[in-house]
Amino acid sequence: MALEVTALTREFFYKKNGKDVSLADPNPTLSPEEVLKFHAGTHPELTNGVVEGPVVKNDKATYSVTTKAGKLG
Repeated sequence: MALEVTALTREFFYKKNGKDVSLADPNPTLSPEEVLKFHAGTHPELTNGVVEGPVVKNDKATYSVTTKAGKLG
């Protein structure tokens, strides 16, 4: 019996104004932190974001991003 290897599709999400915002994966070879840097140009709140995950479900690796924008202390 041969094993079949499949790559997981990555998804990135963060909350903005209480809503989930999906971020495209520009290149599967980038680290999750590099994906954040890539998107920080259009989403400046990601500049100080922290990546958590992945959580694997239905052949997808989901990463959540916690931002510190607008939080004091």
